[in-house]
Amino acid sequence: MKTIRGKFRAAAIMGAAALVLAFAPGAKAQNPWPHPSQNAWPYATTGRSPVLAVVGDVACQPGETELPGEKAGENCMGDTVQNLYASQAATANQIENMKPDLVALVGDEQYQVGQYSDFENSYESTYGAFKFITRPAPGNHEFYTEHGAIGVAGYGYFSYFNGVQHNPDGTMMMATIAGTPDTGGTFTQPVPYSDGQAGHFEQTGGAGTNTGGGPVGVGDGWYSYNLGAWHLISLNIECETQPGGCSNTGSWLAAELEWLQDDLAANHSACTLAYWHQPSFSAGGSVTLPEGQSALAFWKLLYQYGADLVLNGHDHLYARYRPLDPSGNYDPKKGIREFIVGTGGETLDPIVYTTTLPNTDGADAADLTGQPNFNLENIEAASGTFWGVMGLTLNQNGYAWDFESALKDPAQTTGPTSYSDKGVGACHGPVNRFPQ
Repeated sequence: MKTIRGKFRAAAIMGAAALVLAFAPGAKAQNPWPHPSQNAWPYATTGRSPVLAVVGDVACQPGETELPGEKAGENCMGDTVQNLYASQAATANQIENMKPDLVALVGDEQYQVGQYSDFENSYESTYGAFKFITRPAPGNHEFYTEHGAIGVAGYGYFSYFNGVQHNPDGTMMMATIAGTPDTGGTFTQPVPYSDGQAGHFEQTGGAGTNTGGGPVGVGDGWYSYNLGAWHLISLNIECETQPGGCSNTGSWLAAELEWLQDDLAANHSACTLAYWHQPSFSAGGSVTLPEGQSALAFWKLLYQYGADLVLNGHDHLYARYRPLDPSGNYDPKKGIREFIVGTGGETLDPIVYTTTLPNTDGADAADLTGQPNFNLENIEAASGTFWGVMGLTLNQNGYAWDFESALKDPAQTTGPTSYSDKGVGACHGPVNRFPQ
């Protein structure tokens, strides 16, 4: 499954039919939404432009015990300064008050390695309230080896959002994912359904070994949908452990790029945005290679077809860039504006405006073009001091963004007590706006 529009359209038709059948002959039908005694959200949000809540890097690893090699304080209760349950709860409350039409998650929903049990014991306790309206994209913590723990190849992520398969006797189907050579060990995870809210999960063909005897699956996880006048695309850039790696000609990433080009060619919406986890242009000085460099292939296709916005996470901060082309040049006419909203609850990162060349892997950490002052010249607004969520209002031919802080990092004892960044932008329209 590469699109989820069909499922929701079918569900809407079935729901409408159920309402019609609910009335007895001769009864007077009444419109059930909105009802004066009910809060219609999230089922009815008509009468305004759609609002998309945007955030990533959300849920801490539950418990107080840190995994071997973990950075101190990155589990939920491991930091004496900040309880990370509190920060993710603060942004969840913000979404509740915003009452958006949908929630776009830009990766790293669950730390440290996205196990299914961690989703249930951390993410579910806060962001689980919005599961019905969530449209996720995966991050590295759902796929990779992190801080000495073994990544679970997306199994926990896809099991949580797509649902878990069961054996005939009612027990969960399980896969035991073997560890990588540098860490060893295994993780036993439920087997997800192939299709669902997180996109497609291929049951075979994955890298690694299932020590339980079965195949290792491949998490694709890219899909698209429409909201108002907008076309939205959720992409997966977690290519390092996928078949063919992060090469544009590798089998897995090449298939995603082919799908993206077909999706954009068929798109006639007034406005288009795409989101994934690692940014190509990083406001936190994070090492973007190989994922950020590979994501430039997304940028090139999006730019070619006239997309308007790119939404990312990974950097634990908020940043807004001026419109850029895929080479990082300012382009006020056709450029794509990048937002980074990695402020869902995990420990925050400082903004890096000027970098020093080279870094440890021979490339500039913040800008793949190699310009040390790239961020200084191109970031229009940024903060690494506050957790918060961006509300993105999707108008007919433009957008309005509104990032509001939910909670200040208690380690930051000076400066403002809140942060806000808001503004408006116009869509330039896809190259194929009108069908031939």
